[in-house]
Amino acid sequence: MVMHFFISETLQILMRAISSPPFKSYDVWWSLSDSKYAGTALFVKKCFPPKKVSFSLDRTASKHEPDGRVILAEFESFRILNTYSPNNGWKEEENAFQRRRKWDKRIMEFVIEISDKPLIWCGDLNVSHEEIDVSHPEFFSSAKLNGYIPPNKEDCGQPGFTLSERKRFGAILKEGMLADAYRFLQKEKDMERGFSWSGNPVGKYRGKRMRIDYFIVSEKLKDRIVACDMHGQGIELQGFYGSDHCPVSLELSQASPDSDQS
Repeated sequence: MVMHFFISETLQILMRAISSPPFKSYDVWWSLSDSKYAGTALFVKKCFPPKKVSFSLDRTASKHEPDGRVILAEFESFRILNTYSPNNGWKEEENAFQRRRKWDKRIMEFVIEISDKPLIWCGDLNVSHEEIDVSHPEFFSSAKLNGYIPPNKEDCGQPGFTLSERKRFGAILKEGMLADAYRFLQKEKDMERGFSWSGNPVGKYRGKRMRIDYFIVSEKLKDRIVACDMHGQGIELQGFYGSDHCPVSLELSQASPDSDQS
């Protein structure tokens, strides 16, 4: 049974769909910015209501995160965090590097702070952790915009695949005692179904793909991972439904009756 699913970069057209089956059996929460740009949404089966839903990494804040980047749902024995993480950008002068560093710092602080109960963190995290998570590592690590090379070598390359981003993401997983659900099950690179983002099918990015959409779970949940799948495949973008991202799903087994994770 599907209990929860998440949508990043939500568009107004979704509003017309949620009053029709199967969506009418779900409660929906929106965190929106400019409707032409970004946002996140959370759908939860009406029979599994969360205790609380908030829209900021600061759980005491009443306002939404800028750009609608966060939805946090609190349940009795676990939390679900849905984020649309900011893109690193190409140039330090545009403050994109600094914005991403600040975001990663806040995420680090958050995952350490909420360690009292298991966490499921999902969404477009805008980072590919390891070389196995991109189709063409050399292409992405050497990518440039208009020939520009950042002063710091660790900031060079495709946004989402710079060494600095990858190191910070690894530190977040380690300090937060978190596991990458897909990589926990899939140890080898899958060139057909192993990526959630695909470049423009015309031009130099044709066939160039990255895994930047995730389900991250607390270590104490990883033995309950049954499946974590990406539902798009191939350079012709089958299963991408007109987007450059494909759906990603997670299935967990039921907690044992004597567990505090039920």
